[in-house]
Amino acid sequence: MSEESDKKPENDPQLAAKVKESARQIWLAGLGAYNKAEEDTGRFFERLVQEGEQIENKTRGVVEKQIKSVETRVDDVRQRATGTWDKLEHMFDERVSGALRRLGIHRREEIEALEQRIEALESELKRLRGKGGADEEE
Repeated sequence: MSEESDKKPENDPQLAAKVKESARQIWLAGLGAYNKAEEDTGRFFERLVQEGEQIENKTRGVVEKQIKSVETRVDDVRQRATGTWDKLEHMFDERVSGALRRLGIHRREEIEALEQRIEALESELKRLRGKGGADEEE
């Protein structure tokens, strides 16, 4: 009976040592895999960050070009609109001035010019009267 118990696998010292060594190797392989995964994760993360920065730089350039393009277009439209508005304003002023002239209403500049001429004539008249009065007294 003792021979039968010696032949059982759980009683075999070599088999037990092999199982123990296999378990240790599996454990060490697991530790190595964990360590490798941790290292690879760090490098992988760094690589992802670098790629993200590259993509950001590329897209930033594209976006900046698009923004400049839109700004240029807006400036062109603004200039055209301003030019058109100035032309319309000028045409409106001319038409209003023409209508007022036809109605006999003079522009402010014309009235101011006439007032200046009247003042100049009054001054000249006073000066001439002053000379004339001095001649009459002699």
